[in-house]
This record gives sequence, structure tokens and C-alpha cells, in this order.
Amino acid sequence: MAAAEGEKKKSPVSDVGAWGMNVVSSVGLIMTNKQLMSPAGYAFSFATTLTGFHFSVTALVGLVSNATGYSTSKHVPLWELLWFSVVANTSITGMNLSLMLNSVGFYQISKLSMIPVVCVMEWILHSKHYSKEVKIAVGVVVVGVGVCTVTDVKVNFKGFLCACIAVLSTSLQQISIGSLQKKYSIGSFELLSKTAPIQAVSLLLLGPFIDYYLNGKSLMKYNFSSGAIIFILLSCLLAVFCNISQYLCIGRFSAVSFQVLGHMKTVCVLTLGWLLFDSEMTLKNILGMVLAVVGMIVYSWAIEVEKANARNILSKTSLTEEEIRLLKDGEEKAPLKDVELGETKG
Repeated sequence: MAAAEGEKKKSPVSDVGAWGMNVVSSVGLIMTNKQLMSPAGYAFSFATTLTGFHFSVTALVGLVSNATGYSTSKHVPLWELLWFSVVANTSITGMNLSLMLNSVGFYQISKLSMIPVVCVMEWILHSKHYSKEVKIAVGVVVVGVGVCTVTDVKVNFKGFLCACIAVLSTSLQQISIGSLQKKYSIGSFELLSKTAPIQAVSLLLLGPFIDYYLNGKSLMKYNFSSGAIIFILLSCLLAVFCNISQYLCIGRFSAVSFQVLGHMKTVCVLTLGWLLFDSEMTLKNILGMVLAVVGMIVYSWAIEVEKANARNILSKTSLTEEEIRLLKDGEEKAPLKDVELGETKG
């Protein structure tokens, strides 16, 4: 009992640590990639290939971890790993194509739509239901992030199709991370170690062609300066922590929670962009960020209310060890009754 209570007390700290790692690594990765990929920086405009580098380093870390005995490797069927990798790579490619073919405003709207899409998918696939408070909180977050990020909105058929593929595949990927971990009782890092090599090989093979289609530039003609190499390595290092923390968070919580609280990264990126890169910060941005943060706080509260209600229901429908013991003692001490005569035997 004491050990169980210890685990419960320990859990919230590790949960906060997982979220903190994800926010810090994600924001750091975005800032690093902005310097690496912007024309004013190192103009490395090969996003898909860069993601292949990220998964290559992640796969190497997983290989070293398994070889040194730091992590164990559990069996997951190859077809499930291949299926997951296809979905994950479709998500990456779809997002890159969506950003290229659509306006920034529509791209942001498509990312915001992932929250309701994940909710619907979890309802269809896992029969999951959400309370009224959670639905309201999700709505507040979507509106808040939309106000501070969405600008011009232009839609074309190709862009709309790519955005739909990107949203569906990304949502399915995030749901699959949690379901695979539960299905095979596998840790987040172990699952990532198994999928990273497949994603790395496929992205490194297809990435240069996809990037050439996206920007018309060849990777072979890029000038790899020492500064660009340093930023690529830094990007890969941050991506390892980002990937691990993503799997950790979804494994511990849910795809919806990851999407909702993940928008804290959007708020951080906007703030850092204003502080470090002289991005414009308007009253609309500030109001939107405040609304988004309020929505995240309300969402966290609503989730805790759901958990408390679930615990109350469980406690009402199940007996504790102490209650069972008292019932047994009561039965032993209770006087025996003569069923035929309806009298109590002394």
C-alpha cells in the first residue's frame, strides 16, 4: 500500500517533467530550425531530409541504449511498426506540402482542427466520451490560438487535400502512439527506438526528392558550412528530446491532452519570436494568447474533475481490502440462524 501511495505521489512530478521536456525541446527546436532554414540564417530549406537526420540520430541513441542495457526491447509485430511508420511519414510529408500549398492562415486552421479530429477519432476507435467541461475548454483553446495565429485564409483544392491528409495522418499517429504502448506494454522510448530506424531510412531516401519538389533546390548543391553543420547537429539533438517527450506525454496522457496543452508551445514561440526575431506583437495576439492559456488551465481542471469523478465511481462500486476484511469478520461473528424454524442458534 505504501509503495502504491509513493508511486501516486511521484507520478505528478514526472508528468510535469515530461510536459516541460516537450515544451522546452519543441520551442528550442523551432528556434534552431528557424535560424537554420531561414534565408537570413543558413538557408537549409530541406525540411523532410532534416527530419530524416532527426530520426537517424534518434535511432542511433536507441541502438546505443539497447546495447548498453539501459533499455529493454519488447516484441512488436513488424507489420504494426511498418504501418505506424507509413502513417508518421505521411504526417510529416503532408504537413510540409500543406505549408507550401496553403496560406499561413489556412495552415494554422488545419493544425487547430486536429483537436476535434482527434476527439472524433478516439470516440470512433476507442468509444471515448468527453465531459461538457472538457468540450468547452477545448473550444476556448481553439478560439484563443486561432485569434493569435490565424491571419489571411486562402484555400485551393490541392492545398485543402494535403491539409486533410496531414490532419488525419497526424491525428491517427498520435492516437496510435498511446494505443501501441498500452497494447504491447512497451515504454515510450522503446517504441520510438523501434520505429525511428524505419522512419529514418524512408525519409533519407525519399526526403531529397520531396524537398526538391517543394522548393526546387537540390541537396547535393547545398553548401554545408561549419555553422550550418553545428545547427543541424543541434537540431538533431533537440529533436531526440522532442521525440522522446512526445511519446512520453501521449503514453501517459492522451492525444487530445497532448494537442491542447501542446498549444502552450505556440504561445511560447510567438513570445520568443517577438523577443528574439522582432516579430510583430499586436493586441490581437496578446488577447488570443491570454484566451488560449485560460483555456488550457480550464482544460487541466476539467480533466482533474473527470479523474476525481472516475475515482468516486470506482470507490462506490468496489470494496477496499479493509471493508472486505470487516465483512468477513462480521460473518464469522454473526450468530447462525436456523432456516427452518426461523430461530437463532446460541
